[in-house]
Amino acid sequence: MADDYHVPVLAHECVRYLNLRPGGVYVDVTFGGGGHSRLILEAAGDMDIRLFGFDQDEEARANALPDERFTFVAANFRHLSNYLRLHGVTQIDGLLADLGVSSHQFNQADRGFSYRFDAELDMRMGKAADRTAADIVNNYEADDLQKVLGEYGEVRNARTLAHAIVEARARQPIVTIQDLLNVCDPLVRGTRPRYLAQVFQALRIEVNDEIGALTDLLAQATDLLIPNKGRLVVISYHSLEDRLTKNFLKTGNAEGVVNKDFYGKIDRPYKVLTKKPELPAAEEIQRNSRARSAKLRVGERILDS
Repeated sequence: MADDYHVPVLAHECVRYLNLRPGGVYVDVTFGGGGHSRLILEAAGDMDIRLFGFDQDEEARANALPDERFTFVAANFRHLSNYLRLHGVTQIDGLLADLGVSSHQFNQADRGFSYRFDAELDMRMGKAADRTAADIVNNYEADDLQKVLGEYGEVRNARTLAHAIVEARARQPIVTIQDLLNVCDPLVRGTRPRYLAQVFQALRIEVNDEIGALTDLLAQATDLLIPNKGRLVVISYHSLEDRLTKNFLKTGNAEGVVNKDFYGKIDRPYKVLTKKPELPAAEEIQRNSRARSAKLRVGERILDS
């Protein structure tokens, strides 16, 4: 695994829940530095599994694993089904998603993910995407900015900050991280690092349509996973991601709406294997601060009935 990519969170728990078996097809939709994928192949031993690693960041290709069982796919995981079909795969035995942005991306100044550096306001996980954070702060109406900051970042004074951004850009476009910090700093509530982290998280989620992409992924996973065998394993770091995952595991849809058949029987697409989200142990959090907000949810696909 590349040294500047993050240490995989809840790694051994994820591999255990995937329940690897000979001939199985597995997908790591957030490949990054390959930490989880490497452990999956090691745990598989001599089993003839197939493992696909998806990542929309082309730089992750450099971490592709030298194992004939592994295939790297340079694509956003929201296109999972289409790319798997290109490889002749229509059903899978397990899917692992470790959501969020990698330490590698955070630590690259020119990617614009961190307020620790001054660079252009970019924040694209995949460089082929059109929209950047600068596009959002310079073009969204105040109400839309407030919604992004409030829902995705839980910024307490989202309305005040949104209007301050609109006023600032009227004088001069906000194109760099420092430009944005000049607007944010006088309005900080609580500690500066936490406040700025919330603002940058909100913009990053909007830039990459992370909630929409996750919704698409979970819907496809429900169709792809083999009934009574396929496992969905998701690590989330944000309340919206966790809620979406919980809803899909319980009801098969993003809204959490319970569907019933003609006779009133509830359609349960998954057997939930984590009644409450599994959390990292204190020892792991001490070793890896990124694990602090991680929540692991797992479900086994069952037959619709």
